[in-house]
Amino acid sequence: QQIGKPKALYDEPANAFVADFIGESNILDGVMERDCLVRFAGHEFTCVDGGFGANAPVDVVVRPEDVLCSASGEGMMRGIVRSVLFKGVHWRMMVQTGDTLWKVDSTQMLPEGSAVGVSIVPDGIHIMHKMEEAAKE
Repeated sequence: QQIGKPKALYDEPANAFVADFIGESNILDGVMERDCLVRFAGHEFTCVDGGFGANAPVDVVVRPEDVLCSASGEGMMRGIVRSVLFKGVHWRMMVQTGDTLWKVDSTQMLPEGSAVGVSIVPDGIHIMHKMEEAAKE
């Protein structure tokens, strides 16, 4: 699927399979509305990717450490912390925003049941061709 140094594979996976194989990820269906603008999880997000064409179906990969939560409720989306697990170095939280359940890794624990704001910075969003589309090429 992809050959390269571990950090390069983690930071820039070629497809959703590689992203999930190398590390846990939030993998969502999306639509690339135009260069640098993608819709997924019921929202539009600015991203750094382009060249997919208008309204192209894509896989969107967001690493758990790239989902940012704030107790203040500020952010692109509003969510509820559904579960919290201490993983030794960080906390793994499952955060529900609408129909999407996000894996979130953070050194700051937010208690289960907390209302939170959720944000994703543009370079934390990785866009790739849908797996089934890539297989046809």
